Amino acid sequence: MHELKEQCQVVHYVPVTVVWFKRDLRISDHPALDSAIKSDLPVICLFNLEPERIQRDDVDSIHIEWELDCLRKLQRSLESIGGKLLFHYGRAVDRLEQLHTDYHIDHLYSSEETGLQWSWDRDKDVAKWSKSSGVEFTEFPTNGVIRGLKSRDHWKALRDHRVDAPLVNTPVQMKAPDGLQSDTVPLLSELGIPSRSLTDRPEPGEKAALAVLFSFLDGRGRTYRKSMSSPLLGKEACSRLSPYIAVGCISIRQILHHTRRKLAKVKKHPRSADNRGWTTSLSSFQSRLAWHCHFIQRLEHEATMDSIALNPELDEQLERIFDQEKFDAWAYGFTGWPFFDACMRSLIATGWINFRMRAMLQSVASYTLWLPWRETGMHMARMFLDYEPGIHWSQIHMQSGVTGINSIRAYSVEKQAMDHDPTGEFIRTWVKELRDVPEQYIHHPWRMTEEQQKTFSCRIGKDYPAPIVDEKESRKEGISAAYGAKGHPAAKTRATQVYLIHGSRKRQQSARRS
Repeated sequence: MHELKEQCQVVHYVPVTVVWFKRDLRISDHPALDSAIKSDLPVICLFNLEPERIQRDDVDSIHIEWELDCLRKLQRSLESIGGKLLFHYGRAVDRLEQLHTDYHIDHLYSSEETGLQWSWDRDKDVAKWSKSSGVEFTEFPTNGVIRGLKSRDHWKALRDHRVDAPLVNTPVQMKAPDGLQSDTVPLLSELGIPSRSLTDRPEPGEKAALAVLFSFLDGRGRTYRKSMSSPLLGKEACSRLSPYIAVGCISIRQILHHTRRKLAKVKKHPRSADNRGWTTSLSSFQSRLAWHCHFIQRLEHEATMDSIALNPELDEQLERIFDQEKFDAWAYGFTGWPFFDACMRSLIATGWINFRMRAMLQSVASYTLWLPWRETGMHMARMFLDYEPGIHWSQIHMQSGVTGINSIRAYSVEKQAMDHDPTGEFIRTWVKELRDVPEQYIHHPWRMTEEQQKTFSCRIGKDYPAPIVDEKESRKEGISAAYGAKGHPAAKTRATQVYLIHGSRKRQQSARRS
């Protein structure tokens, strides 16, 4: 009788709903959280960190630390309205099973995540567990990615309808199960992960994301269109929202909502001094937000983009070879091309660089140095604080010429340098070996005489490397080889298939209107 009484005290089912947070670390415009609160059942908020993810080649400690810091901010926001956040390091299914045993999960809510194969497999495991456990599992779409599309013919209309929808209200109150306490979000060191510090690292969290957005719309973004391609000017003129978007501290719908409000104000007095320049910049910014969804949509259909090219037949024809010496020079900014090295070193130090320079960095790896896209793509992924697999691997494929549907873009380092850093200001900031080199030699320090090299404290081959290859000739050879591979019949056949699934329909729609 006594044993039966103890069992009755231990086994108690309190139906709850669970919100499984992934890359949606906010409480505003969050359909999953909103639906869970409206269920009128106690809500448990859960974040799960998978050991498998930490061990991946595309993941760096800066990604995990950024996510944990943003998670702490989320935890505070949830607790301010009565919620509790649990943290689990391990398989998501294991923690859900334990919660189901302790409480009985009536409904599991989460946001859809468009990720690589490992996260897709994890989500399928959770769906399978939910079905076998009798737990209703609802995933809400995020941003402009449309699940289940067979082609791009109607994607834009569906995407626009999604992001044009009203924002989901920010909750002001929620109820957690009685007695439940939040877990402590661990430090990176407590997970046994070495930290990598970044220069000018942004403030984490949802409130910081909104502050960055408003600073862009209230002033920094005025010169966005003409300044975004410059590594110098882009630091301020670009939105700098990408790290927040990557972990979901802010949604594309929120960004568009506030951008359109700004545009509406500008259009009332477009020629006033305060509004001059805004119309074109805001238009360009909205276009970039559309491209954000466009590229991630590719990953929704091809979850293996980190390992298999969109056009594998073309990739096979290219026959790029891994060269450790060239890779190291490229990866750490010691190629002997000052502007390139400045861009790579800036990226390594800060975790960010503007889009044009990202394209140049990958283009140089693929065409000028003829390095394989997987290895160089993995390095770039680890360097970006704002690593978003859908955008990243789409760009790696494009800039490496392995899609078959995109133009060959082999960036000239010298041209980019003269266009965006003619006086060498950016170079001197990041390549300290060249800080005393005069402007006439800053882009070609190897042209200095030995006496000049001593005078300006930059001995080529000792203080700063000589160019690893002839940049102009190697790039020309890479372009020629790329065009040859692209013309292969098997590569062209696959390119037709790639376009049907992934190609932009913008040009096609414009032709129809004409």
